[in-house]
Amino acid sequence: MELLEAIKRRRTTNGPFLPDPVSKEHQRLLVRAAGMAPSHFNSQPWRFVLIDDRSVIEEIARISGESMARAFEEGTFWKRYRPYFRFSEEEMERRRDGIFIDQMPSVLKPFRKQIFSNTAGALMNRFGVPKTLGNDNRKLVAGSPLILAVLLDKAEYRPGELSGFYSIFGMGAAIENIWLLTTELGMGIQFISFPMEVPAYWKEIQDLLEVPDDLELMALYRLGYVPPDKRRPTIDWQSRQRKRLSQYVFRNSCATPEPDEEMEPASR
Repeated sequence: MELLEAIKRRRTTNGPFLPDPVSKEHQRLLVRAAGMAPSHFNSQPWRFVLIDDRSVIEEIARISGESMARAFEEGTFWKRYRPYFRFSEEEMERRRDGIFIDQMPSVLKPFRKQIFSNTAGALMNRFGVPKTLGNDNRKLVAGSPLILAVLLDKAEYRPGELSGFYSIFGMGAAIENIWLLTTELGMGIQFISFPMEVPAYWKEIQDLLEVPDDLELMALYRLGYVPPDKRRPTIDWQSRQRKRLSQYVFRNSCATPEPDEEMEPASR
């Protein structure tokens, strides 16, 4: 697969994976590709934990599901992510970012019109919606044959200093290498975000993985082989909209947006 084709085909896999274990060969290819990423002064601040032990995956799944339910029950999810939802196709087409509200899980659709109100939150809690979503999330994570934990070396990752930025920059490049390689290998990948939403649950993950004091746990990802019949998942926040060039590219200064018709890749 050519690089540009892999970039175009890169997706977040919100649905289930095949039950097949990820081969050790593929696991090592993924982390080797990550290790080829650029880093400040070749510091290579990233560390990875490959998790294929079913008991550990099940525990991470429990923590993920419970943290998702908590984030919805307490309303922190809606407060934090309200700016990312779009409420009409016109708004989606104009902004070309965020998530169209129609992509919300079916269990939330009865509350669509008042989804961000306190009344809707109370009703959803009353009908057990957060627990339903949390259980769906738990099953999704539990069905992952591989989980990848991403950490940074605190000797390099020093928030508030330039080294902190450089470490994040390098980690992002390493993760992108992994993400593109999953496309080549017929695999999928998804960020497991909800344990980070509730600090107590993130601490549980750190303890479970026995993270030492000199490392900072930064992220978790679920990986696996993608089934040929990709059905829309129960929890689906994905969007394929992308901004036009004129919305994010400028020429020579920030005062001159790049015209949309230029810089388009030539057809072959």
